[in-house]
Amino acid sequence: MSVAYNYQALYIHIPFCANRCNYCDFHTTAVAEDDPLLDTYTSSLVAEVGSAAQKGLLAAVQTIYIGGGTPTFLGRKRLVAIVNALSECVPLSPATEFTMEANPESLNSAVLRELVALGVNRLSLGIQSFEEKELVLLGRIHDAQKALTAIRAAQDVLENVSIDLMCGIPGQTSRSWLNSLRRAVECGVSHISVYPLSIEEDTPFAKSIAAGEMRDVDEDKEAHFMEQAAVYLESHGFLRYEVASYAKEGFTCRHNCAYWTGLPYLGLGEGAASMREDNHGRERWISGKPVEVLSPKDALREDIMLGMRMSKGVPFSLLEMAARTDPGLADTFAELQALGLIVSENGSYRPTPRGWLMGNELYGRIWLSGSQTSSAALPERV
Repeated sequence: MSVAYNYQALYIHIPFCANRCNYCDFHTTAVAEDDPLLDTYTSSLVAEVGSAAQKGLLAAVQTIYIGGGTPTFLGRKRLVAIVNALSECVPLSPATEFTMEANPESLNSAVLRELVALGVNRLSLGIQSFEEKELVLLGRIHDAQKALTAIRAAQDVLENVSIDLMCGIPGQTSRSWLNSLRRAVECGVSHISVYPLSIEEDTPFAKSIAAGEMRDVDEDKEAHFMEQAAVYLESHGFLRYEVASYAKEGFTCRHNCAYWTGLPYLGLGEGAASMREDNHGRERWISGKPVEVLSPKDALREDIMLGMRMSKGVPFSLLEMAARTDPGLADTFAELQALGLIVSENGSYRPTPRGWLMGNELYGRIWLSGSQTSSAALPERV
């Protein structure tokens, strides 16, 4: 178990955007650029960073991620204040991964250079698509040309540039999806995250579907698009290290990996989530309010479940240790192997491409295994 306050990952939440996209259910609000709320929030966040540092909560931080919302929507003065506070309160080193999210319409080269000078060394751009019709449908306020311009501007000052792409957009075809993938690769980015569209409650998309104005997502088509992405990106030198993440060699996102490998993380800002654990179990909370407490046994099972999101999977030794107190895992992994959702090789149980496509089945079976008793040994290992 980790030391309770040994936070290794730090997340900073900026809950503001120029507008909310049609699919978005994140904790964010669309406001005007001159809304006084932006200054108030910035001051509060800077104070929160300072307070966390005084309590010794930032001493072990190895990755920082400023997300949202749209952090770059804050503008130069506010962003610099936040990043400057982080550079003063977190023991940054060349090995620290410091990511900032941005949208193309709010990215400014001059501001980016200033932020890089303060320690930012990775940029994650919300592109979603390079097809104009798809961008309009999603409610994005940039076009394909602005996306390309933003990527080039980022690459002028940073080597580590990531973009997000979305599949399963209404009206999207294999041809348009492959075109977005092709343009992403041609841009020379170092990391690509690929997400299937998910319809969330109370979003414009959900309301359109309920009104019969738009079809619900086609999960079979989304699975096909995810398979296309895997084949195309891996054939162009991207390693799929997590179910939705592809990276050139040396550009795996360590902050994202922290979430999937059980490292303690601290979230600062409105709506930000945190996780810590000790010998009594694992606790999560949002904005200072506990939302989940797991026993040590459940925390270990969660580590195994989340580990199956990663291409490296779960080592035999971890599963064997968990199975001593969680015997249902033995039956579950035998079933998953028989179903072709996992394989065992090189000292680990790993998800298969089919297992990734059937993620809800894979992760759900592992999590529910805690209610089972075992009559089997662990599955055959290779």
